[in-house]
Amino acid sequence: MNTAAGDPRRNFQDHDHDHDHDQGQDRAQDRRPGRDDRPGPVPEALRRSAYRLGAALLAGAPGKNVVTSPVSALCALLMLRAGSGSSTAAELDGVLGLPAEGSGPDLEVLLARLAPYDGDPGAANAQEPPAVPVLHLANGVFVDRRTPTGDAFLATLARHSGAGVYPVDFADPATEAVLNGWVSEATGGRMPEAPVEYNPETTLTLLNTAYFAAAWAEPFDPSGTYPEDFRLPDGTTVAVDRMHTRTPARYAAGPRWVAVDVPYTEGFVLRVVLADGDAGPGPALPACSEEALLEVAEAMEEAGEVFLGLGLPRWESDSAFDLLPLLRRLGLRETLGGAPDLSAIQPDAAVSAAAQAASITVGEKGAVAAAVTQFELMATSVPVDPELVVEIDRPFLYAVLHEATGLPLFLGTVTDPR
Repeated sequence: MNTAAGDPRRNFQDHDHDHDHDQGQDRAQDRRPGRDDRPGPVPEALRRSAYRLGAALLAGAPGKNVVTSPVSALCALLMLRAGSGSSTAAELDGVLGLPAEGSGPDLEVLLARLAPYDGDPGAANAQEPPAVPVLHLANGVFVDRRTPTGDAFLATLARHSGAGVYPVDFADPATEAVLNGWVSEATGGRMPEAPVEYNPETTLTLLNTAYFAAAWAEPFDPSGTYPEDFRLPDGTTVAVDRMHTRTPARYAAGPRWVAVDVPYTEGFVLRVVLADGDAGPGPALPACSEEALLEVAEAMEEAGEVFLGLGLPRWESDSAFDLLPLLRRLGLRETLGGAPDLSAIQPDAAVSAAAQAASITVGEKGAVAAAVTQFELMATSVPVDPELVVEIDRPFLYAVLHEATGLPLFLGTVTDPR
């Protein structure tokens, strides 16, 4: 699932495309998770961590069209955790809800549970999503040749995350193109560059990318797509293209929400959540807190299936986040401050920048989404920033989920799908 060490511009596949294609049907049969394939204790902790991160990311852009990848952020933080010590490690474990014995095995379990869906990001596109879902996660560590970096840290990442280790010269402006090329290839060109502005003072960069593409189990007929009203948060109504289908789907209603899981071809769903009733001048988004997200997730785990008539807007979204203020508010103050214990990575290392960029396209045939999360370190102290029939006709929350683990791969909101 992850890149191997070597040329950062190399192909991610270990076998040629024809071989992968020939094996596709076998893989599809082997990897269908059943409803009883419940997450174990470690995946459950990771699921909660992913929702916690997703809620923090959504809170960073309230009232907007947002797309995030909690899983990408979690993978990047678990790589950072592999090099943290003392109170910094304890802080990360507490905020992420990880066991005290360390994050390496957790990351390995997460990647192993998703590995059966690995595929070539360059082989899919938004117009023709693949019948067999593709989920490609890649981890990369770019280290400055002139800066001593802990061998044990790099070995831990290689063992548990499959991260490729790439020696570079950050003082050379050409290194920016190397980083961007790695991100672009890992996401099939959907994310063209690393999200943090290039800094020649950087001494180490951690990168995670997530790419997802899948067709609907029951595609929407393009002839059933036509303009219909969508109510905005300010109470006004606009016409948007809404797709229509009839499909078996899980459905549940809570005291303040209704939700439906629209199935992809296998193993994944698009969960759409609406607030039950209006609030203020126009319809409100459903609650996006960690507790509210988990409430919906637990209810949908037990939800029954109905034969559903569904009207869903087409939409595209892209987002970019500065992760530092969001993660500090979540509780990572020492970890992202000026004097963390990251000595296992590099002497006097501190996180100088952290960011995520993500995009999603949803249409009649399926969906394609990608994200990249980046943490940059400098081997110097970094100043601390100051802390300051369901019709989807109104703002909604959505998640792309891996059913067997319950992990939210992508999480977002749509207030105006135009």
